[in-house]
Amino acid sequence: MSATRNIIFNEFKKLLRGPSFIITLVFFLLTLSIVVYLGIIQNKNQQLNQVKAQQHVRSQWESLEAMNPHRAAHYGSYAFKPMNALYSMDSGINEVTGNVIRLEGHVQNEIIYSEASQSIAASKFGKLKTSLLLQYIIPLFIIFFGFGSMIREREKQRLKLVVFQGVSIAKLAFGKSIAVWLYGLILLTFTVFVHCLFSDADAENFQRLSLLVIAYGLYYYVIASLTTYLSARLKDKSSALSSILAVWILWTIFLPKIWGNTAEKIHQLPSRKTFKESMREERSRGIDGHNPRDKRREKLKEKYLAEYKVDSLKNLPLNFDGIVMQEDEEYGNLVWDKYFGYNYDILREQKLFYQISGFINPFASLQSASMGFSGTDMVHHLDFLKESENYRRYMVKTLNDAHAYGGSKTGDWKWTVDETFFKSVNDFTYDTPRIANYIHHYFLDLFFLTLWALVASMLIRLNANKFPII
Repeated sequence: MSATRNIIFNEFKKLLRGPSFIITLVFFLLTLSIVVYLGIIQNKNQQLNQVKAQQHVRSQWESLEAMNPHRAAHYGSYAFKPMNALYSMDSGINEVTGNVIRLEGHVQNEIIYSEASQSIAASKFGKLKTSLLLQYIIPLFIIFFGFGSMIREREKQRLKLVVFQGVSIAKLAFGKSIAVWLYGLILLTFTVFVHCLFSDADAENFQRLSLLVIAYGLYYYVIASLTTYLSARLKDKSSALSSILAVWILWTIFLPKIWGNTAEKIHQLPSRKTFKESMREERSRGIDGHNPRDKRREKLKEKYLAEYKVDSLKNLPLNFDGIVMQEDEEYGNLVWDKYFGYNYDILREQKLFYQISGFINPFASLQSASMGFSGTDMVHHLDFLKESENYRRYMVKTLNDAHAYGGSKTGDWKWTVDETFFKSVNDFTYDTPRIANYIHHYFLDLFFLTLWALVASMLIRLNANKFPII
């Protein structure tokens, strides 16, 4: 064990003596500092703007003029998807899904105003984000520092001397891979440190950051070990560099596209046109709250007249219009649960199918874990949509119940509620779910990353006797 530590220590000292290593290390630390800091500042500004927008919407709601409750349901409100503190680490799907949704009666709207839809043309090439550096650039530097590590020893005849001195070639390879791996860990740890320094890192964010360090640390180890293995197995630097770059390109560019397209084909979402037409047709089968000659409305009327033992809607001790509006809403909720729920199930199946690709591509597992632990993946997005829909149903039901049981009579559409009532309707609030309750969604990603780390280690250990020494 002490021999392995000495090898790691000596190899890392060799890296530190190299001017290219120091230059890239300093450059990367400065770049990471700037990118992380600017990302946090931008994130805080977006959070502040969202808070102001939410307060403005709430202020408008509480300042509504006296109006009929059902009219207020059509006026509606808005829900804003909050930017959590780790958005600056990995923005995930948030840039394309949108962050604002209008909440109103009879209609379940789509989320809108994504960052991508509002970006200027120049930004379509992509912004410099922390996740870009962590997922693409740092692994490349690990490759460039490690691809010639064993080949240099062989070219200078030091490898043969080391073996003759009784040092295991497997230990030497492990030592070199871990030394290069430490370079990635330094940059990763520094990134987390800067994030904690400038952001509001509470216990929840610290747990998520710890999981991010584990996921990225495992991936960097896979890259470092595989690079060292190819350096030891192949006879020249160009072959080693070409091989590991080919693997890196396959993992980061081709396989994600191929597997993602396959997931969309196997678990295919209906087209927007088909989806809306199906919902509209199903919706038409329910009670039409705004059509007094609707047959289903007549059946509901007879039910309430019999229940209250009266012969006319005017004699009901409630406003039948409000009852009808809520019945219409309840049926619409069932339609929403059926069609949107079906789409959400497909999205979950697509995500699981993509996660399974981690068996052949550890980069897929890294991406999934990174977005998940940052709270910016599809799982977290669907949770926000579910909570915003739950609030919409609460708000509309509260308004319809006021219309039905607030003291007005059937047909009295001039009956109103004032700002005191509007203030009594709770505002929409949403907090990112605790990672402890959601971590089971990412066990598969961590499992594949761990499996790949073990496979990379076994490649070195089991093939050490096949490494050429001259």
